Amino acid sequence: MKLDRTTHNPGELLEFYEEGLTTLGALCERTWHDRLEVVAEGRAANLWNSSGMLHEVELHFAPADAAAARDAAREVFPGCPLTFQLTEALRFSPLPLERFILPDSSPARPPDSGLLEKLWRAQFSDTNRWQLAGAPKPEHNFTLLASVRCEIQAIHQHWSVHRVALLLPGGEADESLAQEIAFYQAASAADGDIAWPAPDPARWSDLLQRALGQELAGELEHVRARQETSLQRELDRIDEYFDNYESELSTRSQRTSNENSKARLGDRLAAAKAEHARRRADQVARHEIRVFPHTDMLLLVAEKAWRIPLKVERARQTRSFEAIFVPRARRWNLCVSGDQSSASMR
Repeated sequence: MKLDRTTHNPGELLEFYEEGLTTLGALCERTWHDRLEVVAEGRAANLWNSSGMLHEVELHFAPADAAAARDAAREVFPGCPLTFQLTEALRFSPLPLERFILPDSSPARPPDSGLLEKLWRAQFSDTNRWQLAGAPKPEHNFTLLASVRCEIQAIHQHWSVHRVALLLPGGEADESLAQEIAFYQAASAADGDIAWPAPDPARWSDLLQRALGQELAGELEHVRARQETSLQRELDRIDEYFDNYESELSTRSQRTSNENSKARLGDRLAAAKAEHARRRADQVARHEIRVFPHTDMLLLVAEKAWRIPLKVERARQTRSFEAIFVPRARRWNLCVSGDQSSASMR
Protein backbone atom coordinates (compact mmCIF):
# COMPACT_ATOMS: atom_id res chain seq x y z
CA MET A 1 0.00 0.00 0.00
CA LYS A 2 1.12 3.53 -0.74
CA LEU A 3 1.18 5.71 2.36
CA ASP A 4 -0.38 9.17 2.24
CA ARG A 5 1.91 12.17 2.32
CA THR A 6 1.85 14.19 5.52
CA THR A 7 1.34 17.92 5.29
CA HIS A 8 4.21 20.28 6.05
CA ASN A 9 3.96 20.99 9.79
CA PRO A 10 6.84 23.08 11.19
CA GLY A 11 6.08 22.06 14.78
CA GLU A 12 6.19 18.32 14.05
CA LEU A 13 9.32 18.73 11.94
CA LEU A 14 11.04 20.60 14.76
CA GLU A 15 10.32 17.71 17.13
CA PHE A 16 11.61 15.22 14.55
CA TYR A 17 14.84 17.19 14.07
CA GLU A 18 15.32 17.63 17.82
CA GLU A 19 14.88 13.92 18.56
CA GLY A 20 16.81 12.78 15.49
CA LEU A 21 19.80 15.05 15.95
CA THR A 22 19.94 14.23 19.67
CA THR A 23 20.01 10.54 18.77
CA LEU A 24 23.01 11.24 16.51
CA GLY A 25 24.82 12.99 19.38
CA ALA A 26 24.08 16.66 18.73
CA LEU A 27 23.14 19.25 21.35
CA CYS A 28 19.79 20.89 20.61
CA GLU A 29 17.89 23.75 22.23
CA ARG A 30 14.69 25.47 21.15
CA THR A 31 15.35 29.18 20.95
CA TRP A 32 11.87 30.02 19.64
CA HIS A 33 8.72 28.17 18.63
CA ASP A 34 10.07 27.71 15.08
CA ARG A 35 13.83 27.76 15.70
CA LEU A 36 16.28 25.12 16.92
CA GLU A 37 19.86 25.80 17.95
CA VAL A 38 22.11 22.86 17.03
CA VAL A 39 25.72 22.11 17.99
CA ALA A 40 26.82 19.00 16.09
CA GLU A 41 29.95 16.96 15.62
CA GLY A 42 30.71 13.61 14.02
CA ARG A 43 27.68 11.78 12.58
CA ALA A 44 25.32 14.68 13.26
CA ALA A 45 27.68 17.21 11.63
CA ASN A 46 27.86 15.09 8.46
CA LEU A 47 24.55 16.67 7.46
CA TRP A 48 26.46 19.93 6.83
CA ASN A 49 30.06 18.81 6.18
CA SER A 50 31.43 15.42 5.15
CA SER A 51 34.40 15.70 7.52
CA GLY A 52 32.18 15.70 10.62
CA MET A 53 33.84 18.83 12.01
CA LEU A 54 32.15 20.80 14.77
CA HIS A 55 29.23 22.76 13.33
CA GLU A 56 26.83 25.24 14.93
CA VAL A 57 23.64 26.42 13.26
CA GLU A 58 20.21 27.77 14.14
CA LEU A 59 17.57 26.01 12.07
CA HIS A 60 14.46 27.90 11.04
CA PHE A 61 11.35 25.81 10.36
CA ALA A 62 9.59 27.93 7.78
CA PRO A 63 5.87 27.66 6.94
CA ALA A 64 4.97 26.07 3.63
CA ASP A 65 3.77 29.36 2.09
CA ALA A 66 6.89 31.38 3.02
CA ALA A 67 7.85 33.58 0.05
CA ALA A 68 11.40 34.53 1.07
CA ALA A 69 14.47 32.97 -0.51
CA ARG A 70 15.37 29.62 1.07
CA ASP A 71 18.70 28.72 2.64
CA ALA A 72 18.97 24.92 2.48
CA ALA A 73 21.66 24.84 5.21
CA ARG A 74 19.61 26.81 7.76
CA GLU A 75 15.96 26.43 6.81
CA VAL A 76 13.61 23.46 6.84
CA PHE A 77 10.92 23.70 4.18
CA PRO A 78 8.91 21.27 2.00
CA GLY A 79 11.39 19.07 0.11
CA CYS A 80 14.33 20.33 2.19
CA PRO A 81 17.46 18.21 1.51
CA LEU A 82 18.35 18.28 5.22
CA THR A 83 15.23 16.24 5.98
CA PHE A 84 16.24 13.51 3.54
CA GLN A 85 19.81 13.49 4.86
CA LEU A 86 18.65 13.24 8.47
CA THR A 87 16.33 10.37 7.57
CA GLU A 88 19.20 8.51 5.89
CA ALA A 89 21.49 9.17 8.86
CA LEU A 90 18.94 7.67 11.28
CA ARG A 91 18.53 4.55 9.17
CA PHE A 92 20.20 1.48 10.66
CA SER A 93 22.98 -0.08 8.60
CA PRO A 94 22.87 -3.00 8.20
CA LEU A 95 19.10 -3.02 8.47
CA PRO A 96 17.92 -5.25 11.37
CA LEU A 97 15.22 -7.87 10.86
CA GLU A 98 12.69 -7.41 13.65
CA ARG A 99 10.09 -9.94 14.78
CA PHE A 100 6.45 -9.39 15.64
CA ILE A 101 3.80 -11.82 16.87
CA LEU A 102 0.19 -11.00 16.09
CA PRO A 103 -2.28 -11.55 18.95
CA ASP A 104 -4.33 -14.71 18.56
CA SER A 105 -8.00 -13.74 18.25
CA SER A 106 -9.14 -16.89 16.42
CA PRO A 107 -11.05 -19.75 18.12
CA ALA A 108 -9.02 -22.59 19.60
CA ARG A 109 -10.75 -25.09 17.32
CA PRO A 110 -10.15 -25.19 13.54
CA PRO A 111 -12.87 -23.73 11.29
CA ASP A 112 -15.66 -25.91 10.01
CA SER A 113 -14.84 -27.90 6.86
CA GLY A 114 -17.75 -26.30 5.04
CA LEU A 115 -16.35 -22.83 5.65
CA LEU A 116 -12.85 -23.96 4.65
CA GLU A 117 -14.16 -25.34 1.35
CA LYS A 118 -16.20 -22.20 0.67
CA LEU A 119 -13.19 -19.93 1.20
CA TRP A 120 -11.00 -22.23 -0.89
CA ARG A 121 -13.40 -22.17 -3.84
CA ALA A 122 -13.72 -18.38 -3.57
CA GLN A 123 -9.92 -18.10 -3.80
CA PHE A 124 -9.44 -20.85 -6.43
CA SER A 125 -12.51 -20.87 -8.63
CA ASP A 126 -11.14 -23.54 -10.97
CA THR A 127 -11.48 -26.22 -8.27
CA ASN A 128 -13.61 -29.23 -9.24
CA ARG A 129 -13.33 -31.39 -6.13
CA TRP A 130 -12.12 -30.55 -2.64
CA GLN A 131 -11.88 -32.62 0.51
CA LEU A 132 -9.97 -32.81 3.77
CA ALA A 133 -7.30 -35.49 3.82
CA GLY A 134 -6.53 -35.31 7.54
CA ALA A 135 -7.00 -33.37 10.73
CA PRO A 136 -5.88 -29.72 10.85
CA LYS A 137 -2.81 -29.01 12.97
CA PRO A 138 -1.84 -25.73 14.68
CA GLU A 139 0.81 -23.86 12.69
CA HIS A 140 2.36 -20.42 12.35
CA ASN A 141 2.11 -18.43 9.17
CA PHE A 142 4.84 -15.88 8.41
CA THR A 143 4.64 -12.60 6.55
CA LEU A 144 7.46 -10.27 5.56
CA LEU A 145 6.50 -6.65 6.10
CA ALA A 146 8.70 -3.86 4.75
CA SER A 147 8.60 -0.08 4.68
CA VAL A 148 10.17 1.21 1.48
CA ARG A 149 10.84 4.74 0.19
CA CYS A 150 10.85 4.83 -3.60
CA GLU A 151 12.69 7.53 -5.51
CA ILE A 152 11.77 7.91 -9.19
CA GLN A 153 14.27 10.03 -11.10
CA ALA A 154 12.83 11.51 -14.26
CA ILE A 155 12.31 15.06 -15.57
CA HIS A 156 10.68 15.67 -12.21
CA GLN A 157 11.72 13.73 -9.12
CA HIS A 158 9.01 11.67 -7.43
CA TRP A 159 9.03 10.27 -3.89
CA SER A 160 6.61 7.80 -2.35
CA VAL A 161 6.54 5.58 0.73
CA HIS A 162 5.10 2.08 0.61
CA ARG A 163 4.28 -0.56 3.20
CA VAL A 164 4.46 -4.02 1.67
CA ALA A 165 3.29 -7.26 3.30
CA LEU A 166 4.21 -10.53 1.55
CA LEU A 167 3.18 -14.02 2.57
CA LEU A 168 6.16 -16.35 2.90
CA PRO A 169 7.59 -18.19 1.18
CA GLY A 170 5.64 -17.45 -2.03
CA GLY A 171 5.44 -13.65 -1.78
CA GLU A 172 1.69 -13.12 -2.31
CA ALA A 173 0.60 -9.65 -1.22
CA ASP A 174 -1.42 -9.26 2.01
CA GLU A 175 -2.97 -5.81 1.70
CA SER A 176 -5.11 -6.15 4.84
CA LEU A 177 -2.07 -6.75 7.06
CA ALA A 178 -0.17 -3.87 5.44
CA GLN A 179 -3.07 -1.55 6.27
CA GLU A 180 -3.83 -2.83 9.78
CA ILE A 181 -0.40 -3.65 11.25
CA ALA A 182 -0.24 -0.33 13.09
CA PHE A 183 -3.34 -1.24 15.11
CA TYR A 184 -1.99 -4.51 16.51
CA GLN A 185 -0.31 -4.99 19.88
CA ALA A 186 2.49 -7.55 19.89
CA ALA A 187 1.65 -10.83 21.61
CA SER A 188 4.11 -12.57 23.89
CA ALA A 189 5.48 -16.04 23.22
CA ALA A 190 8.51 -18.05 24.27
CA ASP A 191 11.29 -18.24 21.69
CA GLY A 192 10.91 -21.99 21.44
CA ASP A 193 7.20 -21.79 20.61
CA ILE A 194 7.75 -20.43 17.10
CA ALA A 195 10.03 -21.91 14.45
CA TRP A 196 10.98 -18.65 12.73
CA PRO A 197 12.12 -19.08 9.12
CA ALA A 198 15.77 -18.45 8.35
CA PRO A 199 16.40 -15.07 6.66
CA ASP A 200 16.79 -15.33 2.89
CA PRO A 201 17.99 -11.87 1.72
CA ALA A 202 18.34 -12.78 -1.97
CA ARG A 203 14.90 -14.38 -2.21
CA TRP A 204 13.18 -11.69 -0.15
CA SER A 205 14.83 -8.95 -2.20
CA ASP A 206 13.39 -10.49 -5.39
CA LEU A 207 9.93 -10.70 -3.81
CA LEU A 208 10.04 -7.05 -2.69
CA GLN A 209 11.21 -5.86 -6.11
CA ARG A 210 8.40 -7.74 -7.81
CA ALA A 211 5.80 -6.37 -5.39
CA LEU A 212 7.07 -2.79 -5.73
CA GLY A 213 7.12 -3.12 -9.51
CA GLN A 214 3.44 -4.03 -9.48
CA GLU A 215 2.58 -1.24 -7.03
CA LEU A 216 4.49 1.42 -8.98
CA ALA A 217 3.22 0.29 -12.40
CA GLY A 218 0.45 2.91 -12.58
CA GLU A 219 2.65 5.80 -11.47
CA LEU A 220 5.47 4.75 -13.80
CA GLU A 221 3.04 4.64 -16.72
CA HIS A 222 2.19 8.33 -16.23
CA VAL A 223 5.86 9.23 -15.75
CA ARG A 224 6.81 7.30 -18.89
CA ALA A 225 4.12 9.08 -20.92
CA ARG A 226 5.48 12.50 -19.87
CA GLN A 227 9.05 11.38 -20.57
CA GLU A 228 8.16 10.12 -24.05
CA THR A 229 6.36 13.36 -24.91
CA SER A 230 9.30 15.46 -23.75
CA LEU A 231 11.84 13.21 -25.48
CA GLN A 232 9.98 13.33 -28.78
CA ARG A 233 9.81 17.13 -28.60
CA GLU A 234 13.58 17.38 -28.00
CA LEU A 235 14.42 14.87 -30.73
CA ASP A 236 12.23 16.73 -33.24
CA ARG A 237 13.99 19.99 -32.36
CA ILE A 238 17.45 18.41 -32.79
CA ASP A 239 16.48 16.64 -36.02
CA GLU A 240 15.05 19.83 -37.54
CA TYR A 241 18.20 21.82 -36.74
CA PHE A 242 20.70 19.26 -38.01
CA ASP A 243 18.62 18.27 -41.06
CA ASN A 244 18.60 21.89 -42.19
CA TYR A 245 22.29 22.30 -41.43
CA GLU A 246 23.29 19.09 -43.23
CA SER A 247 21.07 19.98 -46.18
CA GLU A 248 22.78 23.37 -46.43
CA LEU A 249 26.26 21.79 -46.37
CA SER A 250 25.27 19.24 -49.03
CA THR A 251 23.90 22.00 -51.27
CA ARG A 252 27.05 24.12 -50.89
CA SER A 253 29.22 21.07 -51.67
CA GLN A 254 27.29 20.40 -54.89
CA ARG A 255 27.61 24.00 -56.04
CA THR A 256 31.37 24.31 -55.62
CA SER A 257 33.94 22.84 -58.02
CA ASN A 258 36.91 23.48 -55.71
CA GLU A 259 38.19 20.16 -54.40
CA ASN A 260 39.62 21.69 -51.21
CA SER A 261 36.31 23.35 -50.46
CA LYS A 262 34.47 20.09 -51.12
CA ALA A 263 36.82 18.26 -48.75
CA ARG A 264 36.30 20.83 -46.01
CA LEU A 265 32.53 20.73 -46.48
CA GLY A 266 32.64 16.92 -46.39
CA ASP A 267 34.51 17.02 -43.07
CA ARG A 268 31.98 19.50 -41.67
CA LEU A 269 29.12 17.28 -42.89
CA ALA A 270 30.63 14.18 -41.22
CA ALA A 271 31.17 16.13 -38.00
CA ALA A 272 27.57 17.41 -38.11
CA LYS A 273 26.22 13.86 -38.53
CA ALA A 274 28.34 12.64 -35.61
CA GLU A 275 27.17 15.55 -33.44
CA HIS A 276 23.58 14.87 -34.52
CA ALA A 277 23.83 11.26 -33.32
CA ARG A 278 25.54 12.34 -30.09
CA ARG A 279 22.84 14.89 -29.29
CA ARG A 280 20.10 12.31 -29.87
CA ALA A 281 21.84 9.76 -27.64
CA ASP A 282 22.33 12.43 -24.97
CA GLN A 283 18.61 13.25 -24.92
CA VAL A 284 17.68 9.57 -24.71
CA ALA A 285 20.00 9.19 -21.69
CA ARG A 286 18.58 12.35 -20.09
CA HIS A 287 15.06 10.97 -20.38
CA GLU A 288 15.75 7.60 -18.80
CA ILE A 289 13.61 6.67 -15.79
CA ARG A 290 15.49 5.38 -12.76
CA VAL A 291 13.84 3.87 -9.69
CA PHE A 292 15.77 3.65 -6.42
CA PRO A 293 14.09 1.83 -3.50
CA HIS A 294 15.30 2.51 0.05
CA THR A 295 14.19 -0.10 2.59
CA ASP A 296 13.72 1.50 6.02
CA MET A 297 12.15 -1.36 7.98
CA LEU A 298 11.96 -5.15 7.79
CA LEU A 299 9.53 -6.96 10.05
CA LEU A 300 8.89 -10.70 10.17
CA VAL A 301 5.33 -11.26 11.38
CA ALA A 302 4.13 -14.55 12.87
CA GLU A 303 0.48 -15.42 13.42
CA LYS A 304 -1.56 -18.48 14.38
CA ALA A 305 -2.78 -20.59 11.47
CA TRP A 306 -3.75 -24.16 10.59
CA ARG A 307 -1.79 -26.67 8.50
CA ILE A 308 -4.42 -28.74 6.72
CA PRO A 309 -3.93 -31.86 4.51
CA LEU A 310 -6.06 -31.59 1.38
CA LYS A 311 -7.02 -33.60 -1.69
CA VAL A 312 -7.96 -31.25 -4.51
CA GLU A 313 -8.83 -31.63 -8.20
CA ARG A 314 -7.90 -28.63 -10.33
CA ALA A 315 -7.40 -28.52 -14.10
CA ARG A 316 -8.29 -32.25 -14.26
CA GLN A 317 -5.42 -33.09 -11.93
CA THR A 318 -5.93 -34.52 -8.47
CA ARG A 319 -3.20 -33.85 -5.92
CA SER A 320 -2.73 -34.40 -2.22
CA PHE A 321 -0.78 -31.78 -0.31
CA GLU A 322 -0.76 -29.55 2.77
CA ALA A 323 -1.80 -25.90 2.78
CA ILE A 324 -1.89 -23.18 5.42
CA PHE A 325 -5.18 -21.54 6.31
CA VAL A 326 -4.84 -18.07 7.88
CA PRO A 327 -7.94 -17.27 10.00
CA ARG A 328 -7.20 -13.53 10.27
CA ALA A 329 -7.12 -13.03 6.51
CA ARG A 330 -9.62 -15.85 5.78
CA ARG A 331 -7.38 -17.05 2.97
CA TRP A 332 -5.18 -19.99 1.99
CA ASN A 333 -1.42 -19.96 1.61
CA LEU A 334 -0.35 -22.76 -0.74
CA CYS A 335 3.41 -22.14 -0.53
CA VAL A 336 4.33 -24.22 2.49
CA SER A 337 8.04 -24.46 3.30
CA GLY A 338 9.42 -27.85 2.41
CA ASP A 339 6.30 -28.85 0.45
CA GLN A 340 7.11 -28.88 -3.25
CA SER A 341 3.78 -30.43 -4.26
CA SER A 342 1.81 -27.44 -2.97
CA ALA A 343 3.82 -25.02 -5.10
CA SER A 344 2.78 -26.91 -8.22
CA MET A 345 -0.88 -26.41 -7.32
CA ARG A 346 -0.79 -22.65 -7.71
